Amino acid sequence: MAEINYIRLVQLDKEGNPVEDKNGNFKFDTYFTSNFIPYRKTYEATEIMEGKNNEGKELSEKDMVDRMLDFLIDIYNNQFTRNDLLDRLHSPNANDEIRAQVEFVAAGQMDEERKKQLAKMI
Repeated sequence: MAEINYIRLVQLDKEGNPVEDKNGNFKFDTYFTSNFIPYRKTYEATEIMEGKNNEGKELSEKDMVDRMLDFLIDIYNNQFTRNDLLDRLHSPNANDEIRAQVEFVAAGQMDEERKKQLAKMI
């Protein structure tokens, strides 16, 4: 299996509310990275995880999140927008999900549970 990753974003109705199925479970759209992520992205991910800007100064938490969001949009080849991430990720899990995505590119690894979920999808 190729080393790819995925992200799930909740579906929203026209009013911006999460869509639920008949059992009350949220519906999601699933997006996959390409089969090839250039090593340059690993270099960028490592830099992002250090939490510093190009001049070596510490990034604010918001600036760090902004860089990670832009990075995710890039590695998923613009399949979704910044607003999609901001509006369609569940807030209590969003920071962990975003960091895990960047760490996947930086380290090339994902946890076992995520691997199992991915195997079911592809």
